[in-house]
Amino acid sequence: MGDMASAYTPEEPAVHPTLSQVVSAMESLWPLGLQEGWDASGIVAGRPEQIIQRIHWAVDPVQVVANEAVASGADLVITHHPLFLRPVTSMAASTFKGKVLHTLVEQSCALITAHTNADSAVGGVSDVLAEILGLENTVPLAAAQDGLTEEGIGRVGTLPSAMRLEEFATRVYGALPAVAGGVRVAGDPDGIVSKVAITGGAGDSLFEYVRDHEADVYITADLRHHPASEAREQAMMGSDRPYLIDVSHFASEWLWLPAGANALERALADEGFSITSAVSAINTDPWDFILTSGDNATTTHDETD
Repeated sequence: MGDMASAYTPEEPAVHPTLSQVVSAMESLWPLGLQEGWDASGIVAGRPEQIIQRIHWAVDPVQVVANEAVASGADLVITHHPLFLRPVTSMAASTFKGKVLHTLVEQSCALITAHTNADSAVGGVSDVLAEILGLENTVPLAAAQDGLTEEGIGRVGTLPSAMRLEEFATRVYGALPAVAGGVRVAGDPDGIVSKVAITGGAGDSLFEYVRDHEADVYITADLRHHPASEAREQAMMGSDRPYLIDVSHFASEWLWLPAGANALERALADEGFSITSAVSAINTDPWDFILTSGDNATTTHDETD
């Protein structure tokens, strides 16, 4: 008799999910029911029965990302931002959004977006930011409608040890991908911060919640002049809190992509499926350089650091 220990057992072939099975796994992680009423998350293009082997992740569904995904042989692109957030009357390739869609569809590459549902879900954008910045005992900044879960827009948590505002802002700057706009800060550099509110993406509509939580500092993106000015004026009538840290919209949300890709791979693996994930390193922040007082133009690289 032969040596059974030396017998060769071929590996089982990889089983890849269909697009509908990927959508089901995404729903378990980032339920569409969590998206805001104005949002447009979900499937943008693709056949439910399409087999998915390679998934390409990015913040923005822009042309350079579509080109990168197609060149890599991706079957599916998952972006954080929707392609069609507002109604359109044409998807012709003569429009820039239509061209993105044609680039993908003509190469049998599907497109799904996970936007405010991925912001609100446990393990979503704000949770990843909070973890990277070392926040503890986090709760939603604005809880989901039922008010009974850990889900909701933004997070509030505490630092293990209080820090000077300038020191904490430096930590934030170092944690984010490099972009032209850098990080803007409003407040006393020597002010002490312990309780931190954070929202990935634009969050200047949430100051009421930041004040309710009595946060020392609020990190968000796209702070406009009037909301920021009014928030600081109101703060200076009391404790001078919250201080403000304004970051890049793109940079604040890019950090979620590797975590999201890993979470989806694990969810699919639990169902017996295998996929390959790649996160785009293209910097799709819209700004290319910045001029500041006394400085020359400061530029950024095409790829995230």
